[in-house]
Amino acid sequence: MLKTVSLQRIFPDELLDQYRQQGDPEADAVIASVAAQQGRESVGLLMRWLGNTADMDGLEQPSVVQAFMMTQAHLPDWADRRKMDVAMRFFKKNEVAVGLTLGCYSLPYCYAGADGARVLWLSQRIHNDTRKRLEETGEWVFGIMKPRDWESGKALRRTLKIRLLHASIRWFTRHGGQWDLVWGYPINQEDMAATNLAFSYIVIRGLRKAGIPMTPEEEDAYLHQINVAGSLLGVADELLPRNLREAFHLERTIARRQFRPSEQGTGLTRSLLQALENLAPPALRNLPAAQMRFFLGDELADLLNLPAVPLEKRLVGLATSLPIFPKLLNSSL
Repeated sequence: MLKTVSLQRIFPDELLDQYRQQGDPEADAVIASVAAQQGRESVGLLMRWLGNTADMDGLEQPSVVQAFMMTQAHLPDWADRRKMDVAMRFFKKNEVAVGLTLGCYSLPYCYAGADGARVLWLSQRIHNDTRKRLEETGEWVFGIMKPRDWESGKALRRTLKIRLLHASIRWFTRHGGQWDLVWGYPINQEDMAATNLAFSYIVIRGLRKAGIPMTPEEEDAYLHQINVAGSLLGVADELLPRNLREAFHLERTIARRQFRPSEQGTGLTRSLLQALENLAPPALRNLPAAQMRFFLGDELADLLNLPAVPLEKRLVGLATSLPIFPKLLNSSL
């Protein structure tokens, strides 16, 4: 449980070292049970359902999966409905800017973590069909920002499906013969915490940089909203920052520990960049790379081998019209 205290938590290396060797025990136990009872192929079949964003039913899935979906389908006890409402209202007002920040800042930021990028690369899900994975990411974010999806339970079930999908990828990675635990447990808690930061704190930082006004209440609420989703995804409460100061310290610590050049991170960034360039009008093909460099800064952009394209002042206003999630924007009214 997240408790309100005056002292700021710190995130020492010893703590993150422990969490780097830990996955998501509850979700991992579900996948291990499916594999033990029905074999490897059954995990693959389960993944098809988990990856199907249109099917939320799951009545034909193994009983252990159905039980998990039922018992986990509730908000954490520290969730604040008022803060969630504030966050969702802010998102609705600024969904285009948030979408741009997710695509051009949050996602490449994740790829800077060299060892974390390995599992994304090995799973082949992102670089084999980047456009589809980008749309799935946007669909989830837009979904958890809709009050009606929380009221209907859809946001809970969609998020829990992603949690089990991660556990399935974790299982296949561990049993694929290519993973070295020196890199940490696949999709471990430290990397999950970094991803949670990418969708919360990094978005806030990107919006600030883009000149999008946010009140302190809205920033706090947005962090809280993603923390609620992060908890449902299996991130340990100990790694969910309770305020922006804690988020700053956790982000700096993980970046120091994990950010370095890698073939996998560069490859994932290249695939993402190509997907975004294909969404941009011909006259603005350089805009995604320029926008990424604007958000990331030269040090991280160079680490990911991004083209050295500056974001010209005349293009700043056009950047927010880059249609990263056009289908979602058109259907969210």
